[in-house]
Amino acid sequence: MPPLSYPITPHVLANGLRVITSPDHATPTVAVNLWYDVGSRHEAPGRTGFAHLFEHLMFQGSANVASGEHIQLMQAAGASVNATTWFDRTNYFEALPTGGLELALWLEADRMASLDVSEENFTTQREVVKEEKRQRYDNVPYGDVSERLVSLTFPSDHPYGHTTIGSMADLDAAELADVQAFFDRYYMPSNAVLSIVGDVDDDRALELANTYFGHLPGGTPPPQLETPPMPPITGLPRDEATGDVPADAVHLSWRVPARGTAEFDATDLALTILGHGDTSRLHRRLVRRDELAESASASSMGLIGGSGFAFAHARCRDEVSPQTVEAVLLEEVEEFLAEGPTDEEVERAKATFQRWWLQHLARVDSRADQLSGFAVLEGDPTLINTRIDAINALDRTDLQRAAATHLAVDARATLTYRKETS
Repeated sequence: MPPLSYPITPHVLANGLRVITSPDHATPTVAVNLWYDVGSRHEAPGRTGFAHLFEHLMFQGSANVASGEHIQLMQAAGASVNATTWFDRTNYFEALPTGGLELALWLEADRMASLDVSEENFTTQREVVKEEKRQRYDNVPYGDVSERLVSLTFPSDHPYGHTTIGSMADLDAAELADVQAFFDRYYMPSNAVLSIVGDVDDDRALELANTYFGHLPGGTPPPQLETPPMPPITGLPRDEATGDVPADAVHLSWRVPARGTAEFDATDLALTILGHGDTSRLHRRLVRRDELAESASASSMGLIGGSGFAFAHARCRDEVSPQTVEAVLLEEVEEFLAEGPTDEEVERAKATFQRWWLQHLARVDSRADQLSGFAVLEGDPTLINTRIDAINALDRTDLQRAAATHLAVDARATLTYRKETS
């Protein structure tokens, strides 16, 4: 296929805000996507959960917008609107008919400049976060798996050593001044990337970005957080949990290279072959052939702080022990390390990536998100046009070498989750 050629024009406003414009006149819609270079890895020990807390606080009003009005105004303009928090970033985004573009930019600029970080908003949203943790983590089957795997994979004092929702004890101990200081440190034009994608020309998009953001003080962005790569896991750490879950399960984790490296891409493709979809090795062996598991998968989490995560997982069938499932999981990984993938598997994994990538970029909202992401995390939004080429440049030798280096069975951590017995 010919190289991708989405139009991408990076700009930098006088205050340091990076603006990326990408016209697409296929439909009269536009996406506004604002990434802040702050995630849970930027949080100080004892002050975790702040980045996620601001995902909530950012909708609680600013100088010219009442609490809750941001979403109301956007929905009235026909927009979908949301925000997410991750280890490496926080993003806020809208997709809407082109006529609402100025409203979306004004709303984003107003809360960047004058968010209402009041005692009332802080205490209210802290309770909202605690309820979210109860509903999504504490009171659902396997809800604490991510927290347990994070703890097994990275030391507690590592930037990736805690989950994005953070510690409720840390939030309870926080004071308003701590939260305000966090906002002042990270939420400023010079620590953000704004992508505008869709039915608007470059010149007009840049003009509007200048109109609504250009007058804001740029601030001094915090120094880049330098985190060296971690060595492989040693000592085969294990954790066991028991809960009201539908089936026993086994989870494995590894440390892998950082996002933005060919080594990460090769490891990710290897994991695709091992555990993505019904044609993967783990699914074929554990689910279809041996009928030991209800499901089996493997995946990666690409992060920029020196290292990322890799996972393999299987949920046991009734009467099949976690020990049996774990042994077969390891057999499949060891066989892959020893023999490597077949050429057919490599081509299928590349095709899987290509299909997902093209579908992802076809939407203006997800394309805007990728542009902001590559700008913040890798410093170059134009990489979205060369991702397929980078993946296609890898061969089976690259995948086998990366897997042998980063997915060794003696460099893993293991979590076993068991059903409660009456």
